Amino acid sequence: MRTFIFDDYKQPLHGADVPEPVVGDHDVLVAVAAAGLNQLDEKLRLGEFKLILPYRTPLTLGHDVAGTVIAVGAAVRRFAVGDEVFSRPRDHRIGTFAERIAIDESDVAHAPANTSPVEAASLPLVALTAWQALVERGDVQAGQKVLIHAGSGGVGTIAIQLAKHLGAHVATTASAANGDFVRELGADVVIDHRTQDFAQELSGYDLVLDSLGGENLERSLTVLRPGGKAISISGAPDPAFARAAGLNPVLRLVIAAISRKIRRQAKRLGVTYEFLFMRADGQQLRRIADLVRDDVIRPVVGATFPFDETPQALESITTGRVRGKTVVTGA
Repeated sequence: MRTFIFDDYKQPLHGADVPEPVVGDHDVLVAVAAAGLNQLDEKLRLGEFKLILPYRTPLTLGHDVAGTVIAVGAAVRRFAVGDEVFSRPRDHRIGTFAERIAIDESDVAHAPANTSPVEAASLPLVALTAWQALVERGDVQAGQKVLIHAGSGGVGTIAIQLAKHLGAHVATTASAANGDFVRELGADVVIDHRTQDFAQELSGYDLVLDSLGGENLERSLTVLRPGGKAISISGAPDPAFARAAGLNPVLRLVIAAISRKIRRQAKRLGVTYEFLFMRADGQQLRRIADLVRDDVIRPVVGATFPFDETPQALESITTGRVRGKTVVTGA
């Protein structure tokens, strides 16, 4: 079976032939029609998460998939051969840059009928990230004020639409060229990140969804109201994450030290900081699919590449110039 792998951390992605997936009792085997690309793929290749998410190499990359079920395990009840599905396979079972992949059925949902495979493949990781940040962690309510950074990116495009659906007043950061685009998605306030300072322009926000980390995250704390919350997918992992991930005591101490500065800043300002490393969840994906079917959320695909150009597609996402997601097709 043809896949795209990297042989060791920081080594380039390249094509390879690997054995066919083993289909367990609770697995569905999916013929890959399209696979979405995410910053997580590149960060894994570079080894940025090997402390908290160690993988053995060589490793087939890819966290998003849409395709057709071609076989099911003996215990599978929710899916049948021929079903069109989409998924974010769970950690340690990734590998959607391939012709086929076996996925636990609890990580899978039926693809919305009003989407193409390319559109469906663009959704799982970023939509689950937005859902877990805004609904599960943030408990966003109507009338609250939410700041979503990088509104034209993969997570941002979906998070803006979801926050608006929840009834929030939505601010976002974007380039001037993307201003009208993010307004069409539902943003009420657009801050040009090149010419405006969001920390000076905004205040009294209930929630910030940060995808940039570093100084951007630190300054985001200042726009929150007392009791507000900053959730970051790029900031320092926190002790709550370490506990939930079941990391060993030494790693827990390391993570506590890494995140101490941002947690102290948050405490001093009377706000909270949380790190989010999204997880696979087929039930949440089904709820997202319903929103897509109802045209509440629309996928945003900014670029596509043929399967044979997966390495070039992965390299392209490092520029941050694409609106929404990049997807490879035709595996």
